[in-house]
Amino acid sequence: MRADSRPAFVLVHGGSSNARAWGPLQNELALFGYRSYAVDLPGHGDLADGPAAYYQQPQDIVALAAAPSAVSGVGLEDNVRCVVDVVRRVAAVGPVVLVGNSLGGLTISAVANAVPELLDRVVYLSALCLSDPAMLTGVWEASGDGGDLLDAAAARIAVPGVRDPGVVRLNWRAAHADPDLFAALKAAVMADSTDHQFRLLIDSLDADETYAALEPGALVRADAWGRVPHTYVRHSADRSLPPAVQDRMIRAADALTPDHPFDVHTLDASHIGYFSRPRPFAELLTSLV
Repeated sequence: MRADSRPAFVLVHGGSSNARAWGPLQNELALFGYRSYAVDLPGHGDLADGPAAYYQQPQDIVALAAAPSAVSGVGLEDNVRCVVDVVRRVAAVGPVVLVGNSLGGLTISAVANAVPELLDRVVYLSALCLSDPAMLTGVWEASGDGGDLLDAAAARIAVPGVRDPGVVRLNWRAAHADPDLFAALKAAVMADSTDHQFRLLIDSLDADETYAALEPGALVRADAWGRVPHTYVRHSADRSLPPAVQDRMIRAADALTPDHPFDVHTLDASHIGYFSRPRPFAELLTSLV
């Protein structure tokens, strides 16, 4: 039996991230009287066995490259099982709003395909929402305006020589010792934060990510995902997933479910703006319910 009529928010992080990134937003949601649960996807977060060399100072880059990865072999199905388990437990208490950011959009799409009956709404915070198979390889080409700063910045912190070809290892903590690199990453990811806030974000990030979730199972389906009310929150100052890309995904999804289009909102925010400026995000999320 559902005991709470107010929905709870289940929060799914993006690439190289984990549940800790949602802490500031969860605090704001609590002040509005709402429950939330931040998921650590498999291989991420405090319980994952990440490479020890990533946290050691000074860093040993050779050891960092050689260390095994906690996300090795993790795929979309693993992410979906993890999130569905959380959603089922939360749904036993009350309604569920599923929220994802960035790469986490692939997982929340697949979860909505799998258990639409358990979700009251699915919300994309500048997150990947793919509805066309061509988007699995071509979505990033939609920017075309120089608005994407992340690829170039991430290339500067990519760790060479990682043994698992399915794992991308990014040395975010290298930015602490390189002011130019710090500025480039901040401009790409969270330009609307203070330097102190961005340092906190860097220290919360995981080194490893796998893009195995970028597969056909992540494509939204009209017969399942399309049954769930869905909201897209555009981040107009996003330099990682530029507004042009966000808009292309919205249009494509609306074409798939023309009778149930996205409910679209816009916040003047960076890619991870909910970390540095959580209150506007909490106000918007709670207004949806």
